[in-house]
Amino acid sequence: MKTVNPLLIIMLALGVFGIITTEMGIVGVLPQITQKFNITTSQAGLLVSIFALIVAISGPFLTLLASGINRKVILLTSVFMFTISNIMYACTTKFDIMLAFRILPAIFHPVFFSIALVTAAKIVPPEKSNQAVTKVFAGITFGFAFGVPLTSYFAEKFSLETAFLFGAVVNAIAFVGILLWLPSMPNEEKMSYGKQLGILRKPGLWLNIAAVMFIFAAMFSVYSYFAEYFGQLTHMNGSLISVMLMAFGLVMIFGNFLFGGFLRKSITKTVIMFPLLYIVIYLFAYYLGSYLIPMILMVFIWGIVHSGGLIVSQTWLTTEANEAPEFGNSLFVSFSNLGITIGVSIGGWFISHLGIHQLMWSGIVFALLAFFLIMIKIKISSSNVEGVNVA
Repeated sequence: MKTVNPLLIIMLALGVFGIITTEMGIVGVLPQITQKFNITTSQAGLLVSIFALIVAISGPFLTLLASGINRKVILLTSVFMFTISNIMYACTTKFDIMLAFRILPAIFHPVFFSIALVTAAKIVPPEKSNQAVTKVFAGITFGFAFGVPLTSYFAEKFSLETAFLFGAVVNAIAFVGILLWLPSMPNEEKMSYGKQLGILRKPGLWLNIAAVMFIFAAMFSVYSYFAEYFGQLTHMNGSLISVMLMAFGLVMIFGNFLFGGFLRKSITKTVIMFPLLYIVIYLFAYYLGSYLIPMILMVFIWGIVHSGGLIVSQTWLTTEANEAPEFGNSLFVSFSNLGITIGVSIGGWFISHLGIHQLMWSGIVFALLAFFLIMIKIKISSSNVEGVNVA
């Protein structure tokens, strides 16, 4: 293939960064949103859960439909929608309009993510494809490390409008870079719909999907209300919360490598360990929630484990989707976001009915459900292997 500008990979990663900043940056500014629109915390949480629900519903189907469209057109359309949506967040004074413009970019989220990874692999020599994909995937981690806390910082130091315009600028830069440097990429290797959908007939895949869904529910039922929890219970001010969000994201970078190493040693042991680690963290956060120094320390441990949820879940699900890896990745994006939707909704219910301190129990319940499903899947797999050996 014709040599491409090396900055194109950075632009694709920046697009992923912009998507995560748009999706999760809301988490750090929920207190300001509740004040601006005079709504409750659980109502503001809809901005997270609606986005995730739309991703969950549309992901696999739109990925299938987009598989025959020019990749450059898809990427540009997706980033453009994210840019426009951030501008609308900054301009609107009506919560309903803001909610509507959470739906629009959510439709394009899974499509951009899946296509960006494929594109990164296609535009470099085969021996460098894995490295290119890793760089684009890093946009997720950097979104949590810098995008989310910077959004919170701009809202605290300047205004909520400035925070959202930051997201618009990031996506606009990615749009220009992709427009200038990505050549036209018609898809000439389309896999049939039937072959991709065939993996859905595997019972083991659905057990893995359910476990992944509950893992993400456990993660985001609490993380989505990070700013509220630390503000109300630990009595952190907005500036310190921004710093904590950045620290959380930075240690996620280390956590990716750590859990990647664990997975290389043993996928099964790592997957079993993960929900148990989260239960321990939430118990500590529950009992130490009103103490500043212990909670600051907990943020670092929490961030490391949180990052593991992404790679652990993706690995666990795709072990059952080897026949159609791209469609398998779209299932991961879809059902992980369904898990986020469920988690945010239940987390909001805990806050509304039981108080902010009880939020941690929603995460613990989901982590337990994930653990039980993982153990059931492992037990069934072991029984099948034993049955084959006996036969």
